[in-house]
Amino acid sequence: MDFDPPLESGTLIRRYKRFLADVTDQHGRELTIHCPNTGAMTGCAEPGTRIWYSRSDNPKRKYPNTWEIGSNPAGELMFVHSARANAIVREAINEAVVEPFDGIEGLDAEVTIDVLGASPGRRSRFDFAFRRGGRDVVMEVKSVTLRVPDGGAFPDAVSVRARRHVEELAELVSAGFSAILCFAVLHTGIDRVRPAAEIDPDYAAALARAIDAGVEVLPLAFDVSPTGVHFNRMIPFELVTP
Repeated sequence: MDFDPPLESGTLIRRYKRFLADVTDQHGRELTIHCPNTGAMTGCAEPGTRIWYSRSDNPKRKYPNTWEIGSNPAGELMFVHSARANAIVREAINEAVVEPFDGIEGLDAEVTIDVLGASPGRRSRFDFAFRRGGRDVVMEVKSVTLRVPDGGAFPDAVSVRARRHVEELAELVSAGFSAILCFAVLHTGIDRVRPAAEIDPDYAAALARAIDAGVEVLPLAFDVSPTGVHFNRMIPFELVTP
């Protein structure tokens, strides 16, 4: 994904009310921009760091600028616009950048499926669905920006929703689907990823059960720069449980 028009840069003053951030632009003017990330953004929103934001020409928007990239004192960059994670993963799928994306057919996004199991007939939405090797595959994407001493971790806060997603992927495997949990690593300082068992032990335990059930984990690292976000490589995944 390339940024067109180019991003503008500024200095972060503060992030607040989850969806807002005050910044100083390149000309020293203070402005409020939209923050498109509902997570804790630990290590990604330190006051005084450089950030990059996009501008919308939509006259109906109260805050026309959107925070896209943050930085930290080490000079590492992180793509904080979590709603765009699916778009960059879709590019990786279309370009078949890794073996699991070879030869897929019928790619659909935002797919609703009847999930059987503990709650019969429950309808759930997943990020992608396609066919591979004659089997139906469902994939859920989670963006990773939390950097910890041993790499990257997910989630950055307790997430019942994320736990439910891995439980549902395991249910789909039992129903005959293939299921993939894709960690889109959007932080240039992360070279491996694991569940954040110290933050959300229930999620880590659920992920361990899902892997035992046959859910595939796909950790993809992306290059992040003010010009764009693009696939770099697969990185190691380590299963850490409480």
